[in-house]
Amino acid sequence: MSEPSSPQPSPELTTSDEAFAPLPSGVELCYQTFGEASGEPLLLVMGLGGPMTWWPDALCRMLAEAGFYVVRYDNRDIGRSSRMSGQVGVGTLARALLGRATSAPYSIDDLAQDALGLMDHLGLDSAHVVGVSMGGMVAQTMALTAPQRVRSLTSIMSTTGHRRVGWQSPALLTTLRASRGPGKQAYVERSVVVWGLIGSPGFRQPEEELRDRAGATWERGIDDAGVRRQALAVLTQPDRTPRLGSLQMPTLVMHGLDDRMVHVSGGRATARAIRGAELVVIPGWGHDLPEALYPTFVRWISRTAERALSAR
Repeated sequence: MSEPSSPQPSPELTTSDEAFAPLPSGVELCYQTFGEASGEPLLLVMGLGGPMTWWPDALCRMLAEAGFYVVRYDNRDIGRSSRMSGQVGVGTLARALLGRATSAPYSIDDLAQDALGLMDHLGLDSAHVVGVSMGGMVAQTMALTAPQRVRSLTSIMSTTGHRRVGWQSPALLTTLRASRGPGKQAYVERSVVVWGLIGSPGFRQPEEELRDRAGATWERGIDDAGVRRQALAVLTQPDRTPRLGSLQMPTLVMHGLDDRMVHVSGGRATARAIRGAELVVIPGWGHDLPEALYPTFVRWISRTAERALSAR
């Protein structure tokens, strides 16, 4: 396994067709793999409202070139994976945001079980797990629930579940809570506004790219009710801080200094809670995965996996 400083994707790299994993819970997850199955297994877990394609193809191919067998997938309630039931209104989200007791259709623990079930389907006893935002919460929960199955843990722009860290910038509240009109065009326009607010000020993505990604996300399958169910799972998650201290696998925490969606205090708290965790904080990085940082992501994820390999 290599640790490239500037990996170059190969046109011959194996990329699977999308496939479906039926889980014992009744949930069906859509997934795709990059690289050879003989490589180090690497599971990528996306965040709130994001399909697996928000892990860019180029980044997945770079990780595969670095020696990983990369698996990305749609969480339940997004993309081509199963839609769940249960209505979540704005009032319910507001109560949960205030910390009041709220019943959720499913939890972060359930999303972690989905990920472990996908690993079972693929015959993976263990894997390196990388999660971004909500996916970082899922990855942390996987490591706590089944530590023997997580070779290394990478938590990107995420938090511990403690309400006093990883907060959202108040400047975003009006935009994020505003309702949008129906249809693809309304989704695209709102997405451009949101990503303009939460994206990386130091690594700006062209508006055309934001529009293309939003359009592809809509076509893949976006469900407002499903996103609200995911959001409620985030808002009702427990504080994992005390339990994170029990983790022993090599851990990497990455966070942008300019993240307005999940304040960098969430990443710092995560790194403090996990013994031996490495913390990488990058100025100019917001709440996205800018292309300019792909080599940095690959280098640090590879480094963390190498730590796990050395400990075997």
